[in-house]
Amino acid sequence: MKKSLRIAFMGTPEFAVPCLQLLLDHKYPVVLVVTAPDRPAGRGRKVQSSAVKQCAEKNGIPIIQPERLKDPEFIDQLREFQINLQIVVAFRMLPEAVWALPEFGTFNLHASLLPDYRGAAPIHWAVINGEVETGVTTFFIDEQIDTGRIILQDKTPVGPEETTGSLYLRLMDMGAKLVVETVRQIASGQVVTRTQKHLQTPKKAPKLTADNTRLNWEDSQKDLYNKIRGLSPHPGAWSYFENGGDAERVKIFRSQRDSNSASASAGSLLQIGKRLLVRTSDGWLEVLEMQLPGKRRMFVQDILNGLEIQKSARFL
Repeated sequence: MKKSLRIAFMGTPEFAVPCLQLLLDHKYPVVLVVTAPDRPAGRGRKVQSSAVKQCAEKNGIPIIQPERLKDPEFIDQLREFQINLQIVVAFRMLPEAVWALPEFGTFNLHASLLPDYRGAAPIHWAVINGEVETGVTTFFIDEQIDTGRIILQDKTPVGPEETTGSLYLRLMDMGAKLVVETVRQIASGQVVTRTQKHLQTPKKAPKLTADNTRLNWEDSQKDLYNKIRGLSPHPGAWSYFENGGDAERVKIFRSQRDSNSASASAGSLLQIGKRLLVRTSDGWLEVLEMQLPGKRRMFVQDILNGLEIQKSARFL
């Protein structure tokens, strides 16, 4: 039996926009968009609307931007719109008073193959950990984070040289299609769910911080290579760079494994012409793209045109 839907879409960043737009393209009744309040952003700190808000405005959809999701006024507003299905894509953790409100439930799109990579940064951590496969999952939200009953999943391979940036774009497109198919099944009354498997040691996707994005040159060549591509293009893997003066914080966005067999301590640098190699615990990595303090991201050969590498230079 086909169900008559009134959908609230909840999301904020660019990743959520294709989901919203594809729902509208398929004529699903999105009657409300909930997104983050406008915030100062960029170097000029100008107040900017979220990517989802901009999409909603373009399509003439009513918008609510609550500061507090537990605010009774916000919950009353949801009731006024007579919402019976909520879709969450890259938004905040909802209180039960919100996710339990609609008749047909609240489902979330998560950029991993749950139950692995529950958490804030699933795409980054899949690449950092050298996964060869990942995907997207829709699931009904329950009391805990990313633990609800799975509706649908779709898989994709992860290339050995792939960055989070390229994987993000592919999962963004896959996710939009999965959301639309999930809504189709709910609307047709055909949705079937399954309980997430209980894993003794599930792979985690914690929030990215200054601590877990720093490069430790005592790690293996493989692990450092994966970490650099897993944090590219944002937020960027970082290290301290000492070159005859005070150590400065730099970001490294691209590298490749090198077969050089020279012996050196971890973090030592080796310049070969316009190439810059750094020693790991078990080999060498060539740094291909880097960002010096106050500068833009650049190819290393261009950086070396204006930078003399001292014999004592190293990454810390």
